[in-house]
Amino acid sequence: MKSFLLTSLLLLSSISVLADEPVLHINEYAVEWQGVPRDPYVAPDQSVWFCGQAGNYLARFDPASKSFKRFDIPDGTHPHNLIVDQQGMVWFAGNRAAYIGILDPKDGSIKKIAMPSGVTDPHTLVFDQQGDIWFTAQHSNVVGHLNTSNHALQIFPVPTPKARPYGIKMAPDNRPWIALLGTNKLGTVDQGADKVREVVLPREGARPRRLEITDDGSIWTVDYAEGHLVRYQPKTKVFSSWLMPGGEDSKPYGTALDSNARLWIAETNTYPNRIVGFDTKTERFIGSEQVKADGTVRHMYFDPKQKQFWFGIDSGALASAKPTDEATAPKVKSSAP
Repeated sequence: MKSFLLTSLLLLSSISVLADEPVLHINEYAVEWQGVPRDPYVAPDQSVWFCGQAGNYLARFDPASKSFKRFDIPDGTHPHNLIVDQQGMVWFAGNRAAYIGILDPKDGSIKKIAMPSGVTDPHTLVFDQQGDIWFTAQHSNVVGHLNTSNHALQIFPVPTPKARPYGIKMAPDNRPWIALLGTNKLGTVDQGADKVREVVLPREGARPRRLEITDDGSIWTVDYAEGHLVRYQPKTKVFSSWLMPGGEDSKPYGTALDSNARLWIAETNTYPNRIVGFDTKTERFIGSEQVKADGTVRHMYFDPKQKQFWFGIDSGALASAKPTDEATAPKVKSSAP
């Protein structure tokens, strides 16, 4: 704890200066239907799927032809997030309709998997190593597991009331980790457990929103409330923290982890948003790039095949960002350890 507090004090007193050189090539594509385009995911055929949360649609974008195709879903669904399996089926969170849906791109048909009583708002989905799905339900205060073969559901309550399970990712050991936005905690589900196990972050005011997990099992989360990047190492139970270049009010939100173990983080306190890079190997910020369109970058997805990440801009755009060669070297003066 003393080490963490000392590191935090050093970081709070430091000023990070981002370089002027570009670190990302960003391409933005206007979405004609608006409706809060968000949470893109790259399918096996390299098409990019995303949700129209306010517009009650899913959509497919072809990067080669720059064309969009819309798939309407039932009114009142408000899809929050989607993922695509190896067969090309699209699994989506019916955030206000209490179901997880499966859309078949061949004919647009939808199957619904109803949530059990008390679970009303599936939020963010992720595949595990078996191809099954773990998901969060923010205001229901639970984490769920969905068997994609037989559609059996398991629900794991979060002990802290109103903890708001939000972002979720799978660790190399096939264990889910969850950002609990309503409190200063992370969560995980141990094998054989019947509820979420909580891990308390050192700063009481921290509010983790999204997270990424590196190959060594380290959990990297963004503290939306106090503007920090936080690392938790489960094996040693050690925390480290870095003040975001935008400061305590930067509101870090969407994140992506690229194939070179670099984190890309959207600072959403200003419009347009700014995307900041952080090298987890050198533990240094490496530069930033401003998004052109106004709106908030809520969620990102890294495509390892094309080595670029995708994100929605909720004012009405889909975007891709590819790191440049300049992003391989440290570009920020920082007192981080």
